[in-house]
Amino acid sequence: MFAGIVIDDVLIPGLALLVGLAILLVWRSLMRRDRLSARLKALEKRRVRLRGEALAAPNRSRSSVIIGGQIRSFMDRLNLTGRTPTSGPQLKLQRAGVRSPDAPVIYLFCRMVLPLVAAVAAILVFYVLKLVETSELVKLALSAGMVVAAFAAPDLYLSNMTQRRQQALHSSLPEGLDLLTVCAEAGLSLDASLSRVSKELGPLAPELAYELNLTSVELAFLPNRTQAFDNLVDRTDMPAIRGMVNTLRQTEKYGTPLANSLRILSAEFRNERLLRAEEKGARLPALMTVPMMVFILPTLFIVILGPGALRIMDALVKS
Repeated sequence: MFAGIVIDDVLIPGLALLVGLAILLVWRSLMRRDRLSARLKALEKRRVRLRGEALAAPNRSRSSVIIGGQIRSFMDRLNLTGRTPTSGPQLKLQRAGVRSPDAPVIYLFCRMVLPLVAAVAAILVFYVLKLVETSELVKLALSAGMVVAAFAAPDLYLSNMTQRRQQALHSSLPEGLDLLTVCAEAGLSLDASLSRVSKELGPLAPELAYELNLTSVELAFLPNRTQAFDNLVDRTDMPAIRGMVNTLRQTEKYGTPLANSLRILSAEFRNERLLRAEEKGARLPALMTVPMMVFILPTLFIVILGPGALRIMDALVKS
C-alpha cells in the first residue's frame, strides 16, 4: 500500500488495458488483410471487365451472324479452314480494323469465290450473251483481267482500309501522347495511363482508343509485358507507333522519366505532321499544272478570244 493505493488495484486494470490493446492490434491487422483481399478481388473484377470490353467482338446484326456461320460451315465442309493458314489474313484484318471472329473465313471465302464469279460473268458477257463484239484475243484478255481483278479485290479493299486507319491513328497520336504525358505527371502507372487515355479518346479517336485499351489489358494479363508492345506494333504496322513503343520499353527497362520522353516524342510527331503538310502544300503547284492546262486554259482562251473570233467571222461574211 502506497499513499492509499494498493498495487493490485493498479496492476489488474493495467493488465486489462494491455490485453485490450493486444486484441485491438490483432483485430486491426486482420481487418487490413480483409481489406487487402477485397481490394485484390476488386482489381481482378476490373481486369476481367476491361478484358471483356476490349476483346469483345463488335455488335453484329442477326443477319451478319447467320451469314458468317453459313460461310464457316461451308468452308468446314470443304475442309478449307484447316488447310489454309489464317494467321496472315487475320493480321491483315486486324490492321484494317476488322475484329469479327468470322472475318478470316469470310476473307478466304471471297478470295476463292470472287474469281469464279468473275469467270462466269465473263463467259456470259463475251460468249453467251455476246454483249461486246470484239476479237477473240481481246475477249480472252478482258476475261483474264476480270478474273485477276476479282482475285485481287479483297486485298485492295483491305489495303485501302488499312491506309485510312493508319492515317487516323497518325493524326490522333500526338494528342494521345499529350494525354499520356499528363497522366504520367499525375503519378499514374503505365497501365492506368493507357486505360484512362483510351476512355478520353473514345469519342474523338476510336481507333487509337481501341489500340491503347487493348494494350493496357494485355499488359495486365500477359506474362511478358514486351509481348503486349509487340502485339501493338504488329496490329498497327506504323513507324510512329513503333517509336512510341520503343520509348515505353526504354522507360520500363532503364527507369527514365516517362513524361519527358512522351513530351519529346509528341513534339517530334507534331513537327513531322507539320512538315508533311508543308510538303503537300509545296507539291500543289506542280499537281495543279496539268488540270490548269487541260480544263482552265482552254476555257480562258475561249472566253478571251471567242468574241474577237466572232467579230472577225462576221466581218468576213459581210465583206
